[in-house]
Amino acid sequence: MAGISAKLVKELRDKTGAGMMDCKKALKENDGDLEKAGEWLRQKGIASAGKKSGRTAAEGLVSSYIHTGGRVGVLVEVNCETDFVARGDKFPELVRNIAMQIAACPNVEYITTDDVPSDMLEKEKEIEMGREDLAGKPENIREKIVTGRIEKRRKELSLMDQPYVRDQSITVAELVKKSIAELGENIQVRRFSRFVLGEGIEKEESDFAAEVAAATGK
Repeated sequence: MAGISAKLVKELRDKTGAGMMDCKKALKENDGDLEKAGEWLRQKGIASAGKKSGRTAAEGLVSSYIHTGGRVGVLVEVNCETDFVARGDKFPELVRNIAMQIAACPNVEYITTDDVPSDMLEKEKEIEMGREDLAGKPENIREKIVTGRIEKRRKELSLMDQPYVRDQSITVAELVKKSIAELGENIQVRRFSRFVLGEGIEKEESDFAAEVAAATGK
């Protein structure tokens, strides 16, 4: 079928309150059928989530997760609108699952792609433009390839763009949207820290065989 028009995407967005990209995806999945796309969004829990995304979320929880063996730990703050939801059963479970996700994703440094610093992306672009595999290619082709690589890098750094570890068919962003629809409140991942045992410590490299030889005089 022909491409999805911006007018149709806007119409679905106005109708459901879902985000532009979610509306476009819904329309593509349903061959441009507005009604079916709306149903698809409701099934995914996205329609009602979009309407709540602008509301203030100042309650919530700070939770921790220590991975088996004690070598990786995570602290994460996730916000909701009321203390009632924060103290229920489902919200703490969501927060713990997000903490587990962060523990499982060593490359993740930011919550969304919008949080990745522009100066970092510029440095990445400079490095990519100088790659040997792009040498000799026309400037416009190099630019297109590098843009794709930078976008991939942004998503690798973004928590919300990661496939959810307990259900690879959805992203973390989609998990949060489902929870918003289910709990009836805006939910935001605000900040997190990931700790890896020994990270940043320079370890002395020792030659055990040489030490033994020196100790025995051989």
